[in-house]
Amino acid sequence: MEGRDVNIINHEVGKAFIPVLIHLKKEKEAGELSGVIITSAKKSFLAGGDLDYLYETQDAAGIFKFIEKQKEIFRALETLAVPVVAGMNGSALGSGFELALACNHRILLKGSKTVVGLPEVNMGLLPGVGGVIRLMWLLGIEKALKILTKGERYKPEDALAVGLVDELANDYNSMIDKAHAWIKANPNPVRPWDHKGYKIPGGTPHDSKVAQMVAAATAMMTRKTRNLYPAPHAILNTLVEGSTLDFDTALRVESRYFTQLLLGREARNMTKAFWYDLNSIRAGKSRPKGIGKFRPRKIGVIGAGMMGSGIAYVASMSGLEVVLKDVSKSVAERGKSYSKQQMNKQVGRGRMSEENKKMVLDRIKPTETAADFEGCDLVIEAVFESRSLKAAVTKEAEQYIDEYSIFASNTSTLPITGLAKASVRPENFVGLHFFSPVDKMKLVEIIIGEQTSDETLARAFDFVKMIRKFPIVVNDGRGFYTSRVFGTYILEGAALLEEGHLPIMIENAGLNAGMPVGPLAVSDEVSMSLSLDIETQAEQDLGAAYVARPGLSVFEKMVKELKRPGKAKGVGYYEYPANAKKHLWSGLTEHFPPSDNQLSMEEMMERLMFVQALETVRCMEEKVITSVADANIGSIFGWGFAPFKGGTLQYINDYGLAEFVAKAKEMAARFGTRFEPPKLLMDMAEAGESFE
Repeated sequence: MEGRDVNIINHEVGKAFIPVLIHLKKEKEAGELSGVIITSAKKSFLAGGDLDYLYETQDAAGIFKFIEKQKEIFRALETLAVPVVAGMNGSALGSGFELALACNHRILLKGSKTVVGLPEVNMGLLPGVGGVIRLMWLLGIEKALKILTKGERYKPEDALAVGLVDELANDYNSMIDKAHAWIKANPNPVRPWDHKGYKIPGGTPHDSKVAQMVAAATAMMTRKTRNLYPAPHAILNTLVEGSTLDFDTALRVESRYFTQLLLGREARNMTKAFWYDLNSIRAGKSRPKGIGKFRPRKIGVIGAGMMGSGIAYVASMSGLEVVLKDVSKSVAERGKSYSKQQMNKQVGRGRMSEENKKMVLDRIKPTETAADFEGCDLVIEAVFESRSLKAAVTKEAEQYIDEYSIFASNTSTLPITGLAKASVRPENFVGLHFFSPVDKMKLVEIIIGEQTSDETLARAFDFVKMIRKFPIVVNDGRGFYTSRVFGTYILEGAALLEEGHLPIMIENAGLNAGMPVGPLAVSDEVSMSLSLDIETQAEQDLGAAYVARPGLSVFEKMVKELKRPGKAKGVGYYEYPANAKKHLWSGLTEHFPPSDNQLSMEEMMERLMFVQALETVRCMEEKVITSVADANIGSIFGWGFAPFKGGTLQYINDYGLAEFVAKAKEMAARFGTRFEPPKLLMDMAEAGESFE
């Protein structure tokens, strides 16, 4: 395709394919065609479908017709009656990989960045060009279901192991040679579904074993998704229904489910977040322009606790030399051992060699001496949330780094401008807020202080991308963006408890709304005593401007009176028995007596979601965050805001701005001023705008 870095499946490609197929059929009839190899002139094989078209259209008949036309082309290809080989010279995802599945044989070129797979479920969809049905016929219902509902991208060796590809090749010429050899050895291949008497591997739901698996999968899926994500259920339905039909009818069933999902709100929200917003971040929309790319070689990390050890691990895994400092070398050594433990797991799973493990570990230097920071391009402090301690380690480290190096604070709440006062070069000072556990959490919040230079921001952005994280950029302020908005969720849970709503109902309201953990459970995780410390600091800093928020008195009572600060101390809203699952503390209803006026589940769900969305708008209004993409992705990857809603601002889009404003005003009258819609939101609703 002209003018594109990658090839995609769209109307243009469909039209171009038809004359090629006609030509191939004529060659076959003339006895001049012995086989077909499909490969790409670009670095990747085929990226997938035209999401711009699919996202924008609301024409069900048009979508169905488009997807059925693509299937006709793929079907014509696999019924040429000659061997067809996919020579995948690079990545193939979504409908790009579905084309490969329509070929008799799949050969994948090895590459460190090469991935294949069917990740549609991650955007609320299912593979629509035959991927569900073909995978079922090739691998069976159970294996296909696992691959399709996980939506993973597979590296070449893993793709071969699970049966997505048939062969691997070390280089392009070898791949083509293997394709020629397979064509010569298999002159008359027939696809399993076109072979009389061939059965789906493992059987169909008519078999008792498969029927039991389907029933168990349905229950597990319902428990996991709470029926908030229709795509996994649609995939299972397509597999079950398709297994009892002839191949072409099964393909039409798949097309109908695809069309239904595509027009649903969940797919629209998830496509907005995981395609458009995420690609905006990857493209560096929030990175200052005109500044050369930063390529650090060596970094320093101060503090070898869980956070510092995690930062050291991901940095060394990305090829960087790391100096890991703590108060003693033995403590720093313990921090390094975290990396060893993580890599031992990978070695055990066959995903890393002992050689590579040693190489990564050798890049981490534990120390107790700040002088070892000499030569570091970046130093990150990850010490306790104390202004005085952070100031001390900043001054100590800056003695040994040059004027081109940057210094970053991994703080979750303390304003960067204030912390930068300890620096001799505040223009080189920036916030890098990592999330725990660092190796699993994909987000890093970059915080700009008043004196942080554009070059420092650009360098911080490049570093975050280098360690394979998603960077969002926010301006300075108390709690920045993620901690500030996340705090409203746990406080609203406490406010509901204070009003006399049943703890189990509060927790279920959070889960039913799509949050990964209920507000009481997550309060225990982060520690109510820490939340109180942050609030005390805010009260001291703001003075007369400070306003105590509903729910804080619950924290006060839990921590100071009841001595139940959270999970770290073994007691909080929950009990944490040694050899059993955690459970809500029975004393909650004694100390927070149930009210006679219980809110409905829907009302509690809306309170928990609205309070987060409204605080995000206030952050936009105050210019704490300036990018819609950063706000949405930050909310999903930072604290787990309901992914099927597409993020906090997309939640408002999905609700409808005018409807959201009206509901917020109604809630403000009932529950308090925190639900008052900000002027920015009311102006946008009146103008008919949305957060794009």
